[in-house]
Parts: sequence; structure tokens; C-alpha cells
Amino acid sequence: MDADIRELTQIVERESEFVDRLQAEIGTIIVGQKLIVEKLLIALFSGGHVLLEGVPGLAKTLAIKSLAMAIQAKFRRIQFTPDLLPADLVGTLFFNQKDGNFYTKRGPIFANFILADEINRAPAKVQSALLEAMQEKQVTIGEETFPLDEPFMVLATQNPIEQEGTYPLPEAQVDRFMMKVKIDYPNRKEEVLIMREYSRDNEHKPLPVVAPQEILGVRKTIEKIYVDPKIEEYVLDIVFATRSPVQYKMPDLAPLIQYGASPRASIYLVKTARAHAFLRKRGYVIPEDIRAVGMDVLRHRVMVTYEAEAEEVDSEKVIGDIFSRVEVP
Repeated sequence: MDADIRELTQIVERESEFVDRLQAEIGTIIVGQKLIVEKLLIALFSGGHVLLEGVPGLAKTLAIKSLAMAIQAKFRRIQFTPDLLPADLVGTLFFNQKDGNFYTKRGPIFANFILADEINRAPAKVQSALLEAMQEKQVTIGEETFPLDEPFMVLATQNPIEQEGTYPLPEAQVDRFMMKVKIDYPNRKEEVLIMREYSRDNEHKPLPVVAPQEILGVRKTIEKIYVDPKIEEYVLDIVFATRSPVQYKMPDLAPLIQYGASPRASIYLVKTARAHAFLRKRGYVIPEDIRAVGMDVLRHRVMVTYEAEAEEVDSEKVIGDIFSRVEVP
């Protein structure tokens, strides 16, 4: 087993060489915010979708667009508004009066990277139009179903400040996002660099350094990264503690949790931990990988009660308590 892991680590080291080039190229555009770039890569390598939350001006759109350009992928930005219709996303059938036939007009969702900007500004019927694409990687228009090109990734943004004129995301849709990433302000040193770089005309665009086919190959390698049974038990302990905290000797958390994490949490914790290990050039997962991705995978899957909100306890506080109290293998 040790020989197999060493061999796998060598394969990972060899195949992850392009990651340094990719991050360096994106770094020519994005000053600071290395964390957001890493989280986007983890989701991309894991085949998942990301919900980004942060105030305006934190380079969310720029980071996503730069990543798409660096891997030669097709990028589409969709501004979600209250008057948006499902057909504006997926496309529609139109009737040609000349020949009397119906034809399919594909919507902007037919791309590799979809930026759903301010997704919570559109009503539920529009948000639900994304569900089939996110889960089945296909779109149905009329009676015909179209597969989407791989890699396919939805990156949705929402502004945590403005609540007027917004619609809460359906829980079924929120659960389909592999990660919910919160973006904070850059530090003072980073903001000096941002100010100097973008206070003058900057026409620089990232160069394509990776092909989409390489991303698909990397996913197959990441699936082989070794996860020890003890790590699997650690993941299950964390997820089940969100559902039944009393059984895990955390009775004080029971009144604070309304709904625990779904089975997708267990799946995504392992998948993102493997991708995190890949970025660290390791052929095996360690507990630190689980802890590094845990908050992003769980924060939108654990629902707190009204009592918790009254005490100003959010899901992040509850998840942090669980991680600190579950025994690490």
C-alpha cells in the first residue's frame, strides 16, 4: 500500500506541474485574493459549482473570467434581474414562418464557465432553470435534451449587504453548490498593489496555459488519490454530528441546529479534500485537507434554528464547534 501511495504521489507531482503556471498566470491579473483562486481550482478539479458571497469590488467576476481565459474555456456572464426568464438562460424554441418549422435557439448556459451574477435577484422559476444543468450537466428545451460541454461550472455571486429586491435561494439549489466561499477585503499591503495596478489603464489579459482536456484528465487522477478508512470515518463523524449532535456528546448544539448536512456534504468533503491534496502535490488525503475545505462545503448545508439566530449564532460558529470537538484521526 505504501508503495502504491508513493507511486501515486509521484504521478500527482508530475501532473500538478501546470497548476503553478496556471496560478502564476492568473496572479498577473488578480492581486491578492489567492484564496479565492485556490477555492475556484478546487471546485473546478472536483467537478462542482461555487456560490461566492462578498461585497462588490472584490474581483469576483475578474477572477472567474481570468480562470476561464487561462484554460481556454468559453465564458458567459448572466446578470440576474427580477424580470429574467428561464428561456433567457437555457434558450427556447422559435417558429420559422418561412418553412413552418421550429428551431432551437441555445441560451448563454451553453458554455464552460457560467457566471450567475447576483443570482438572488431573480425569482425562483429562473433559479430553478439552473438545477438540471448543475446536476445532470444537460439542458432540456422543448422535447430535446442537449448535453453541456465539459468542464462545466456554475459560479454564482450574491451580495450579502443588499436584501431589498432579492429572493432567497431554494434549499434544493443551494445544496447543489459544492462550496459556498465567502470573500473578505484584501489586506493593506495587497490593496496598495491593487491601487497602483488599476489606477492606470491595464489591458493585460491572461494567456491560455492549460487546455480544457487537461482539466478532465486531472479529474481522473484526483479520483485515484488515496483516502484512508480513518479519514472516511472522520468525515462521517463531522457530517453526522451536524444531524445528531447529542449522539456525539454535543447536547449544547442540539437546540441550535434545525437541519444537518445532507449526504452531498460527505461526498463533497472527500472530493474537495482530494483536490486540496492534489494542489499540495500529495497522493493521499490527510485530516488537514478535510479541515481546509470543511467550512466551505458545510456552511450552506447546516441550517440553524431561530433560537440560534436570537443568540447571534450562525452556521459557521456551529460548524467550527463541531470541528474543534470531533476527534481527529
